[in-house]
Amino acid sequence: MVTLALIEDDEVVRTSLAAFFSRQEGVDCSIVAVSVEDFLVKSDNAVKPDIILSDIGLPGLTGIEGIPLIKKKFPETSIIILSVYADSDRVFKALCAGAVGYLQKDTPVEEILECINIINKGGSAMSPAIARKVVDYFAPKRTYNEPLTAKEQQVITAMVDGLSYKMIASRLGITLETVRQHIKNIYRKLHVNSKGEVIIKSLKGEI
Repeated sequence: MVTLALIEDDEVVRTSLAAFFSRQEGVDCSIVAVSVEDFLVKSDNAVKPDIILSDIGLPGLTGIEGIPLIKKKFPETSIIILSVYADSDRVFKALCAGAVGYLQKDTPVEEILECINIINKGGSAMSPAIARKVVDYFAPKRTYNEPLTAKEQQVITAMVDGLSYKMIASRLGITLETVRQHIKNIYRKLHVNSKGEVIIKSLKGEI
């Protein structure tokens, strides 16, 4: 069970996200807050969240300013930024402050859920457009001993296009379980642990 907290001041977005996650098995949306300050108060009497999904443009403290305060209170909690902002300055400030993921608000909720599960297993997640902005911060090109198959290359292309696992299965005419197996093999061959890392390597021309 993933214990999730939402920090979002837009009522429509907040209500929509809370309703979606409340319907998901394996997710307990225990805290829904309108600001960092509101979250810090509500979290006093709630179960420690495994993951926090936070906006940046909040009343009072921004989502980025709130990261150190949240991490001080919950050092083991992972923070994902979900924002309309995609400029390099905010992206890097959020990651440097301690966020482990940065997603744009137009990311499909199903993909947000996938990212939450990836991060809960120790990975990281970024929208493709965000990944482009951090390309230069990653390791230089390396040679892989085991080549990717044609189908694995197609899966990677679909990942870069921003498709969810279900959408990849539909595009390639394969089962969801087969998609998961291909992605497992891709991670192993590329020596990565997350979708975001695969996307970055593809954008850098390393695959």
